[in-house]
Parts: sequence; structure tokens; C-alpha cells
Amino acid sequence: MTKTHPRMTVTKAVVPAAGLGTRFLPATKATPKEMLPVVDKPAIQYVVEEAAAAGLSDILMVTGRNKRALEDHFDRAYELEELLARKGDRDKLRRVQESARLANMHYVRQGDPKGLGHAVAVAEQHVAGQPFAVLLGDDLIDPRDPLLSRMIEVQQELGGSVIALMEVDPSQIHLYGCAAVKPNGFGEDVVRVTDLVEKPDTADAPSNYAVIGRYILDPAIFDVLRETKPGRGGEIQLTDALRGLAVRDASTGGPVHGVIFKGRRYDTGDRADYLRAIVRLACEREDLGPEFRSWLRDFVATEMQS
Repeated sequence: MTKTHPRMTVTKAVVPAAGLGTRFLPATKATPKEMLPVVDKPAIQYVVEEAAAAGLSDILMVTGRNKRALEDHFDRAYELEELLARKGDRDKLRRVQESARLANMHYVRQGDPKGLGHAVAVAEQHVAGQPFAVLLGDDLIDPRDPLLSRMIEVQQELGGSVIALMEVDPSQIHLYGCAAVKPNGFGEDVVRVTDLVEKPDTADAPSNYAVIGRYILDPAIFDVLRETKPGRGGEIQLTDALRGLAVRDASTGGPVHGVIFKGRRYDTGDRADYLRAIVRLACEREDLGPEFRSWLRDFVATEMQS
């Protein structure tokens, strides 16, 4: 496939973070769910690190009430830094300073909790007519599997919007947005999206390709979002707006492509998956893994005997 006119470089990311985290109550009564620790970093830091590693230096976080801790985490902590410097604890000082150096962070409040589509629409002024990434905090992508960089590459080559897809067991597709796809001749991992359905009944799902929380969006999405009526759950669904883009041609903001992801994804969206994510990541850490894996083997063996 031949390359079309040069694309605008993707440099901005939007991270929706206004949810109440009710599945994690009472832990999230006073603490944003995005700040819950995954080993020794809050979940949201993994997401910002992923964006920064893909070259996205400008990040807008869409927040809501009681989310001040997010802003504090990505800001400098001068008193703590001075204390650690006086103690000569350079390792902890580096880790404390790391989050403030990842990217240029900006914040805006969503206001009314009208769904993911509405949260993305709030970012229109900030992205200023450029293609941009959207990263959802419940999906953590292993840094050894550079999904976001691949999606940006596809968008730069083909234009339009790009969504991340993952094959799931058909019995689980009702938990996700679902894509109907066809080949497009641009690599085995890239498809053309022809239709999208938000959380379909299993019998009605057009495929077992689930939409996971990474998107590269053409700014035409904002025009579609303005016309999108509340859908499932009474919310403005990003999936519904992307469905509108999928049928457009390149001159009007379409089409929509999918990158099929087969790498390592850690789901922190519910309690059981959150615990599994912590165990998997802790096992793979060089500083924690050997001792933790040894303890885990003994623990599992004991449990199997009881």
C-alpha cells in the first residue's frame, strides 16, 4: 500500500481518570482508584510511563472530584526530596522524582460523568486539531510489548483512527466493545474495522476481537461525539462514535484500523484481575521476583495440600 500525504505527528495523549472506582470500595472512598498501588507504583504511573516511552510528551488527564492526589503524584515533592537528599538515599530520591519528569502534565475536569465518549470530548481544546492518543488506566501494557508505538506507526502510515484489539474467549466478549474486521494488506497485525458494538450479547457479537484501552484518534472524532446520543448505560460511548468514523473515507476523518495485540496486558479493572496483575508484575521484577516466586511456590504447594 502506498503512503499518502504526510501525517501530523502524534505528540499528545489523553488519560481519562474521572471514574469513581466503586468496584474497589472502601479503598477508593478517599483514594482515587488510579492511585491504588501495583507493586510499588500507582497504576496510573504505568500508563503515563507507557505514553512517554512512545514519544507522547504532552499528557492531559481528565479528572473529577477527589482526584487531587493524581496531580500531586506527578508534581515535585520538595520537602520529601530534600529529606531524602539529606539522608543520602539516592535510590528513593530518584524514584520520587521520576514521576514528575515523565511528561508535561495537564489537567481538566470532566464535570458531568457522562461516559468515556464525553471524557474524550472534554479534551478537544487541548489537542487543538491534532491526532492524539487515549490511554485507559485499567489496562496496563507491558513495556516489552510496545503496542502504542505500533499504533502510532499505523496511524502515521494509513491515517484515520487506530484502536487496539485483542482476541478473547467468545464467552467474555460481552464485557468489551467488539469489532467487525477485514484484512487491509498492511501487515498481519493490522485490520480494517468495519463495525463496532459496545458490549454485545455473545450470540450477536460480530467477532471475538475485543477493544482494549488504547486508541489513536483523528480529531474528526469530536464532530462525531457531538452528534452521538447516549447509548449503553445512558452514557456517551466512544465505541459508538468510532463506529461513525469507521464508515467514513480519509477526507472526512475515517477510516478506523485495528492493531491486533498478542502481548502482555495486565487488567486492573476488577479486584481479582488487579491481584493477578500485582502477582505477575512482582514475579517479573529483578529485585523482588526471585524471593517472591520462591515464597509463592511454597504458598501454592501448602494450599494444594490443605
